[in-house]
Amino acid sequence: MEGRNRQLARPVRRVERDPGAEWEAGAWWARIPAVRAVLDAGLNLPAGVTFLVGENGSGKSTLIEALAEAYGLNPEGGSRSAMHRTRRTESPLGAALRLVRSPGGRADAYFLRAETTHGLYTYLEDLPGSRDTDLHERSHGEGFLALLERRFTGPGFYLLDEPEAALSFTSTLSLMSRMAALTDAGAQLVVATHSPVLTALPGATVLELGEHGIRPAAWSDLAVVEHFRAFLDRPDRYLRHLLD
Repeated sequence: MEGRNRQLARPVRRVERDPGAEWEAGAWWARIPAVRAVLDAGLNLPAGVTFLVGENGSGKSTLIEALAEAYGLNPEGGSRSAMHRTRRTESPLGAALRLVRSPGGRADAYFLRAETTHGLYTYLEDLPGSRDTDLHERSHGEGFLALLERRFTGPGFYLLDEPEAALSFTSTLSLMSRMAALTDAGAQLVVATHSPVLTALPGATVLELGEHGIRPAAWSDLAVVEHFRAFLDRPDRYLRHLLD
């Protein structure tokens, strides 16, 4: 098992533009600096957990949805075999990218996307012999963690888009513990998040997206960490400007 973990610890080594793909350079998604950086120079993905962090509109979800599609996963969430579809909101970026994979068989993979979990739950619930018939009966956060526990197992390539949207502070800590266990088991995870809690996971790689494109960042230097720290220290300074 230890040798297999090393082999699958980095199922995807790199994401880059597919030279044979056609795409519109002036499209809204291609003009996002972080997306353009990937199209122009590619992006190496390390083993373990990689967090994509940035403001709304910085390209986090656009990139992670494209990673899912390029890997063959349903961009609305699920596995390779998930067939559900509501309304397409993801960009065509996934078709313009290719993944450089590590040698060996294709690893297990799953994508959880916070904004489409309701549709995924319904799809899973309706499958013959489903073990996921209880997801709608749970709270949003409980259902999310239950699905993650069932589907994110052992070595594999796992994607999460803003998982903190479903979780309380305590549940976010549970997710961190699960991520650490998956990393120890040889999994590779890419997570788009706004959470200053999740991004504190020891050993994780943090990439900050913004007008600069994409750059590695230390947790303590993240803008979201600075803003939360300042707000919790003196919320009145923020609220005075908002409410007066």
